[in-house]
Amino acid sequence: MKNVIAAVLATTALTSPVLAEGITEFRIGILGGENAQDRLNSYECLRAYTEEALGVETKLFAPADYNGVIQGLLGGSIDMAWLGASGYAKTFLSDPEAVEPVLVKINLDGSYGYHSIGFARKDSGIDSIDAMQGKVFGFGDPNSTSGYLIPSIEIPTYKEGITMESGEYFDEVKFTGGHEQTIVAVNNGDIDGGVTWADGQGEWEDGFNSGALRKAVDAGLIDMNDLVEIWRSAPIPEGPVVLRTALPTDVKAKMTALIDGMYEQDKDCTYAISAGESLGFDPITHDAYLSIIEARKLKSK
Repeated sequence: MKNVIAAVLATTALTSPVLAEGITEFRIGILGGENAQDRLNSYECLRAYTEEALGVETKLFAPADYNGVIQGLLGGSIDMAWLGASGYAKTFLSDPEAVEPVLVKINLDGSYGYHSIGFARKDSGIDSIDAMQGKVFGFGDPNSTSGYLIPSIEIPTYKEGITMESGEYFDEVKFTGGHEQTIVAVNNGDIDGGVTWADGQGEWEDGFNSGALRKAVDAGLIDMNDLVEIWRSAPIPEGPVVLRTALPTDVKAKMTALIDGMYEQDKDCTYAISAGESLGFDPITHDAYLSIIEARKLKSK
């Protein structure tokens, strides 16, 4: 691991002592989507790399919901997180100066988009949104892009009469608490259908190349052959890795370089933190999320 860190830090052209000035610890927030222990395990490699790169104690935080990470960033108790696009939009709309988007996950084809995927159990006979009428539909988290914002906007345009209100088109619309919870609830038959996120590339049987379905397959929670896709959103811009704006400049530079160089240095760690197969992370700016920010504004009205 020390050789990896040395190689990554070399890319920053910083020859000063490794100890970061101006901070005594570094705190990484991890969005919900799977159980807390699995999230912590996935990010342990990044925690260890960060601790060695900055020379300060590094802690992982896995709040129960997306808002826990967002509020941590806004309040200064979390320094870095990989947010969804909607989570970034909420953070920006709450305080435009709170965080800086620096990196985005890159798919195997070089794109940085993904999809909200609607799905149901194959043996339910549900094969489309039409077949979901009168059924129970699940969202993940109200601050999730693919688990709520985008499908709640796009699905009602599928055909006239679809709303997101319980007892209207759907018998019930409920929040499950996160992507993993939605996947498990559909798989167990607790709800009839739901939405989650995936890059939409690769094989269905694998849970695609990356995303919540891939993580669930890797964890042995589901067999994709038991599920069927019933809806897919238009491409969504992948959410950004953000850093708290108030962090010292050298800390932000080192962390950006560390994650940007992770794919070349440690593909296993990249796989763990990017929810499956990817080409790692590339630079991104605020402008990539203007459409999601506008969608979030409209939804709030």
